[in-house]
Amino acid sequence: MPVRSSNPIRARSLIRNNLEKSSSNNQQQQPHLQSRMPNIKVFSGSSHPDLASRIVDRLGIDLGKVVTKKFSNLETCVEIGESVRGEDVYIVQSGSGEINDNLMELLIMINACKIASASRVTAVIPCFPYARQDKKDKAGDEKLAMLMKTHEWKFRSRAPISAKLVANMLSVAGADHIITMDLHASQIQGFFDIPVDNLYAEPAVLKWIRENIAEWRNSIIVSPDAGGAKRVTSIADRLNVEFALIHKERKKANEVASMVLVGDVKDRVAILVDDMADTCGTICHAAEKLREAGATKVYAILTHGIFSGPAVSRINNACFEAVVVTNTIPQDGHMKDCPKIQCIDVSMMFAEAVRRTHNGESVSYLFSNVPY
Repeated sequence: MPVRSSNPIRARSLIRNNLEKSSSNNQQQQPHLQSRMPNIKVFSGSSHPDLASRIVDRLGIDLGKVVTKKFSNLETCVEIGESVRGEDVYIVQSGSGEINDNLMELLIMINACKIASASRVTAVIPCFPYARQDKKDKAGDEKLAMLMKTHEWKFRSRAPISAKLVANMLSVAGADHIITMDLHASQIQGFFDIPVDNLYAEPAVLKWIRENIAEWRNSIIVSPDAGGAKRVTSIADRLNVEFALIHKERKKANEVASMVLVGDVKDRVAILVDDMADTCGTICHAAEKLREAGATKVYAILTHGIFSGPAVSRINNACFEAVVVTNTIPQDGHMKDCPKIQCIDVSMMFAEAVRRTHNGESVSYLFSNVPY
């Protein structure tokens, strides 16, 4: 309807108001044209594309285009397939599989985004590589350890602190922020001069226990080593049950010499909790020890299921009701080979951490809650 007014100034004002109303109505009718999260790009490395896909599905955005390939001499080449200028970039790459190649690929991707003028680059590393090499060991060999005990030879370790080296490499490559989960040692956060958000699988673990173990009120949370005591006491307190721990002595890496159970597990459901399992020698020995001590059932819940070497066959032959792991590392192949292995999806925790980081919100909510 045409605007009629004897006053030309009044007429121009009415026309301008009508145009503004029409523009706002069009914006309300076409919300799908606007991105839910502008100025954000999420890229996936080759280590865990499934987790990256779950994260972007949760965020309601598309996965960024990236091409990774190897030259004939096995050098890694990465090409970012879209503009990242002024964008908030997140790169999802876990420390699993071919760890050295995946780490190098992550470093190259970070640097490629940084020199392409990304405003911020965040490395989302669900399982941090080389996390177990966080300090100098007393001795790196069984014979040297025996010589130390008998005072026949004063030995001082010259082992590297590789976790610190990885932290330096990520910083030099151009990472501005790190998001990871259940670091083997929380002190690794201090290796960085950039912000590190160390998420915890504990809320998802508590949810799984309450939903899948009917007798959880008659359970006892067990740590397979003294180093995990803090982790199990936190879970035991949240469930209002007791805890126990197993003291172990190693002769050398991946071999356990002896175990001593501290706590009463008789006629209870024992739930072993640890941050990672590699060859699974420790948790399988611990399960036998718990059954010998009178536990009715034994479960194992692990954040990072590496399962290298004879791990899967050991789990198949062990007395576990179930071995539960998160999907910080791809588990499809392991679950096919071993029906006892079950998986907890933690992609929603990483997606929420990305969303909150992008919007400048606190992530501390995720330390004790599972986002829905």
